[in-house]
Amino acid sequence: MSKVICFGSVCKDIFFPTDSGEIIQTPEDLLSQKKISFKLGAKYKIEKIYESLGGCAANVSVGLMKLGVESLCSVTIGGDMEGIWIREEMARNKIKFDFLNIESDKKSGFSAIIIDIESGERTIFSFKISEKKFNLEADKLKEADWFFIGDIHGKWEEQLEGIIQLAKDEKKKIAFNPRESNIHENPNEIIQAISLTEIVFLNKDEAIEIVSHLEKEISADKLNDEKFLLEKISSLKPNIVVITAGEKGAWISATQGIFYVPSLLTKAIDVTGAGDSFSSGFLSAYIKGKQLEECIGWGIANSASVVEHFGAIEGLLDEEKISFKAGEVQVKKIN
Repeated sequence: MSKVICFGSVCKDIFFPTDSGEIIQTPEDLLSQKKISFKLGAKYKIEKIYESLGGCAANVSVGLMKLGVESLCSVTIGGDMEGIWIREEMARNKIKFDFLNIESDKKSGFSAIIIDIESGERTIFSFKISEKKFNLEADKLKEADWFFIGDIHGKWEEQLEGIIQLAKDEKKKIAFNPRESNIHENPNEIIQAISLTEIVFLNKDEAIEIVSHLEKEISADKLNDEKFLLEKISSLKPNIVVITAGEKGAWISATQGIFYVPSLLTKAIDVTGAGDSFSSGFLSAYIKGKQLEECIGWGIANSASVVEHFGAIEGLLDEEKISFKAGEVQVKKIN
């Protein structure tokens, strides 16, 4: 089975479920159509908090391994108590330490996450350690068939270019999930990278950010149209484009056509891990040689399971469970 190296972040996530926030509808703001408000200076009681391993690279790596795809994780932690906790959680989730970098004088990644109890939607306050330069000379790195690139911090452009160059030199396939902060900082770097990938995974906000830089004069209606976003990003020539839009479902473009899949009806407890679990489900099926419709089904099924739990790790499915749950998914070809 193919080996995947996941580049990106790992952190400790702490979740604060609350029903005290006021939800404000702002449909005119395409990148923030809902907002949550709290009284400045107030104190709010939290009945219970939850902790979980987090970070895109760790989340996807665990998801792949649960589905029988060998995965290693290239991440950086600090030399603090959170770093010790992260290492313990990585070990508990069977993430190997082959590419674990430790910066003893830095603080580890940490996220405080507010969860709106009614909707399961989250607002994340995140501190991410600047990754030590990835060791792209390691023999184990060159043994992999795939690179998954998630959120990279620090001098991320240099890191991204190095990973992509190695992939080209060693004929590796790339699955890419650029984050909105990277897109905002240097859209041209992200756009160039997308053109060299096998699969690009985006949420709707990330897709809007990219398309806004591809064309300057675009109406709000078009930017809010998932199919339009899909077609524009497909013009960059990745083999497969996936755009997820929460409870609305996902849109996929590939050589076989354009597909839409609604989300499975489920009560979301916490949507934090929805995107990463979709990525690991879809990518696992793709690596295993499944038909595109089944890859989509695995992504949706994995995501639907994870959002029923706090965090991005609990709820990840194994192959038997995902195959069963994917049978509930209705994939529609729309073009």
